[in-house]
Amino acid sequence: MKIADLDERDLPLYFVCLEDWNDEMKEAGNLKEIWYKRMQHRGLRVKLAVDDHGTVGGMIQYVPIESSFVDGKDLYFINCIWVHGYKHGRGDFRRHGMGKALLDAAEGDARALGSKGIAAWGLLLPFFMRASWFRRHGFRTVDRNGMQALMWKPFTTDAVPPKWIRGKFRPELKDDKVTVTAFCSGWCPGQNLTFERAKRAAAEPQFEGKVEFCSFDTFDREDVRRCGISDALFIDKKHVWSGPPPSYEKIRKLISKRVNEL
Repeated sequence: MKIADLDERDLPLYFVCLEDWNDEMKEAGNLKEIWYKRMQHRGLRVKLAVDDHGTVGGMIQYVPIESSFVDGKDLYFINCIWVHGYKHGRGDFRRHGMGKALLDAAEGDARALGSKGIAAWGLLLPFFMRASWFRRHGFRTVDRNGMQALMWKPFTTDAVPPKWIRGKFRPELKDDKVTVTAFCSGWCPGQNLTFERAKRAAAEPQFEGKVEFCSFDTFDREDVRRCGISDALFIDKKHVWSGPPPSYEKIRKLISKRVNEL
């Protein structure tokens, strides 16, 4: 196994987070590619884990925290670290040390770039981006927001811990219409999938004149700060959980239910 920097040959694979076999990823459109092009000049770093046969099995992407969706200074922030774990597609690469190797490479890179520490978000539930996994690798929790933990590992004694940007958004509701509100930063194909499905469902002919779709581009942290949200979906006041992405049919049914309640 080796850790390599992302190059142009692997960009299509990176844009779908190694799930080039998954037809659902086509529904996410090109939002990740747009995000990548916008972020290239803001310090985005991407590394891939490649096995001895030359197959990419894992990836990590991290940015200066000033360009992330949390508050902090002089740190790098891990948007995600992902080792492909499906038996189909490119195969299951878990439990072979790829995750640790990617994290070690990112930490070493951040130190070399003069960062005072590195941060990440982690889920308190036992699946993707597990907070417990980061704790095993020396991170500690400094802030929490529901099921999400904000974690960090300082490199210097004067490093300042990061903080979550707290939510302030309240949907603007209308008496005669259902409001579908979608926030999208572009960095995560899963969240992009939710955004695109919601936009398409809200535009179905049966909902014409009854549903209004409102979208927010949260690429910049100041946009996140104004709303307190990076990526999310609301149907009127209801927050629709988007990890994993809800199916198109589920989103359509949720909208239909609210339309019938008008």
